[in-house]
Amino acid sequence: MVIRGEVFVNSTDYNTTKQITKTAAAEQGVSFSADGRSLVYASYRDGYWDLYKASIQRKEDPNFSNATLITEEKLIPSDNSEKMYPQYSPDGKEVAFVQNRTHIAIYNFETKKIRKITDPKYQTERNGYINYEWSPDGKWLVVQYIARDRVPYSDIGIISTEGGKEIVNITDSGYFDTNPRWALDGNAIIWKSERYGMRNHASWGSMSDQMIVFLNREAYDKYRMNKEEYELLTEAEKNEKKSETEDAKDGKDDKKETPKKDKKSKDINIEWENLSERVVRLTPNSSELGDAIISKDGKKLYYLASFEKGFDLWVHDLRERSTKLLSKLNGSSAYLDASKDGKKIFLLSGQKAKLLELPSEKIKDLSFSADMKLDLTKEREFMFDMVKRELKERFYVKDMHGVNWEKLTEQYRKYLPYINNNYDFSEMLSELLGELNVSHTGSRYRSPSLSQEATAELGVFVTPQDNGLLIEEIPVNSPFDNYRSKAKQGHIIEKIDGEAITSKVDYYQYLEGKAGKKILISLYNPKDGTRWDEEIKGINAWRWNEILYQRWIKQRAADVEKWSGGRLGYVHIRSMGDDSFREVYSDVLGKYNNKEGVVIDIRNNGGGRLHEDIEVFFSAKKYLTQKVQGKKYGVMPSRRWTKPSIMVINEADYSNAHGTPWVYKHLKLGKLVGAPVPGTMTSVNWVTLQDSTLNFGIPVVGYEKEDGTYLENFELQPDVEVYLDQEKANQGEDNQLKRAVEELLKDL
Repeated sequence: MVIRGEVFVNSTDYNTTKQITKTAAAEQGVSFSADGRSLVYASYRDGYWDLYKASIQRKEDPNFSNATLITEEKLIPSDNSEKMYPQYSPDGKEVAFVQNRTHIAIYNFETKKIRKITDPKYQTERNGYINYEWSPDGKWLVVQYIARDRVPYSDIGIISTEGGKEIVNITDSGYFDTNPRWALDGNAIIWKSERYGMRNHASWGSMSDQMIVFLNREAYDKYRMNKEEYELLTEAEKNEKKSETEDAKDGKDDKKETPKKDKKSKDINIEWENLSERVVRLTPNSSELGDAIISKDGKKLYYLASFEKGFDLWVHDLRERSTKLLSKLNGSSAYLDASKDGKKIFLLSGQKAKLLELPSEKIKDLSFSADMKLDLTKEREFMFDMVKRELKERFYVKDMHGVNWEKLTEQYRKYLPYINNNYDFSEMLSELLGELNVSHTGSRYRSPSLSQEATAELGVFVTPQDNGLLIEEIPVNSPFDNYRSKAKQGHIIEKIDGEAITSKVDYYQYLEGKAGKKILISLYNPKDGTRWDEEIKGINAWRWNEILYQRWIKQRAADVEKWSGGRLGYVHIRSMGDDSFREVYSDVLGKYNNKEGVVIDIRNNGGGRLHEDIEVFFSAKKYLTQKVQGKKYGVMPSRRWTKPSIMVINEADYSNAHGTPWVYKHLKLGKLVGAPVPGTMTSVNWVTLQDSTLNFGIPVVGYEKEDGTYLENFELQPDVEVYLDQEKANQGEDNQLKRAVEELLKDL
């Protein structure tokens, strides 16, 4: 395991932990040799990723966690290329790795030569990660790759480890296919597919299923057998093996008459013909799916799935075709791996680990004790250098916006000796990254969470008075918006939990730590002089913001209804994600279906990925009218908006909320009304540093227009420029929205 950038090995039976590396640099991607006495991993020393091998020196030491002396060496000292994500071959004679962030290569210990396996054309992104795994016989790799220039939709392929061969695509799908691994001693491959799951409109996050492809007819036919048929076959194979053993024993006295039989080949038999006909969906229900693994005996599929809050461990019996919940973990997703003998399955999540024992299926926690000495100054120096190089390697354009990156980083390096905390370090990184004049970057510091209870909100609009808080408005879904409450506009809140409220006191001190808890409110009606107490449950700031947002939406929908004389509908796209799109779809084709047009408001939208779905949904033209005996029955298309629309934008739109209105305008779907949108359309990698409280952003994908320029840093101009009038806004009038209504009515 890797903790704070250092490699540790932990016993699975005891709380015995051994630190393998002791560097300021980061290590990752640990792989055990076949005999368990060597490790190979990538280390970011000397300013780039390279492979290192650690070995147990003394024969008397049984394993790494109990080793007294460990030697370390560069795996391939004669080669200076960048090397990452190593994996030992099953026989331990070779190591596969990602070379120069572009392709998989294999190093042979005997010949000391490297051979290229995959073509760099399949790896455009510069993070260097390729999901691959050795076959049990060492002759194949299964890989996840982008087969047809359709990022990010990946396929699963098989490629020979000989070198010079092409990947054979075994999924050929337009859906996401991810997370491949070998199963059934190499006679099958399992992977995760979104083909059957509920689609996510924001391009990621759809529900998935666990799939399997049987690489030969024998494995497929055995899978299709019922329990009785399989037991009969197993018994027949046992009898055949017993007979062969007896024949071999009888033939020992006369070796010339009884030729020695060859042992059954362990080479994997791949029958390429009709391979797609041997694909099976294993999971009975699509879900938010995590990792999965098939037991060594091939009887059960263990997988992580989230149907409620967190991920739970499920088991699917491949013979019985039955599925059950094995353990209610309610945790984050984890990586599953099996021991060499198949009797243990490990669940690894961050710095937590669990062990599933087979066949008992008992789960226990794995504990470890990883002590290390930290040199925070050297660690920050390394992290600074890593940020410097990763930006250079991954930035979406090679010229880095014309910045002299080498000179600039040296200018900022001089501050390092004076920084002694992560707040300042993160701020300094943000200042440096800001010099690139680009969106989707900067550094973030997430301080260790403290168990502070949230200050509550009352959920009402109030004006402080000498004798309390005058209630101006009780919004829908406020804590006071319930059938028991007598509180109304004009009433006064005099006390909170018995504490009197005066104009000289900040009443929030009485709400400290009370979010989600009962609060006693003392109220007064100045009209009739009555006083009474009510209990409410305080809400947190997030819930209060949600109430305010829904209030804002209803006000704008009502204004559009009023200003348009009932002719137009109104929707607000809160973020470029699945939830927002479903609300838009529901409202536009629901309550607004018979309107003459719709106003699409995307102001204050932080982005996501929805431009394609918005384009498709609002670009439809009517091509058929359905009728029954001359009466209108419906129009086609029926799942897209076929009438006019207009989009409202502002300067707070960001990322895909820049890309979406650009597409809307470029394809002439309607007018843009509002304030110019900053050019912020890039895709980002957020990289977590070895000190996991720190991360930084790298804009890695740019969006190029037909004229060769990028959307990034090019401000999007509206067709009708209107800035929000603050005085009118204070009076409750949204002048940007009103102008959009006026413009759309002109086009009807």
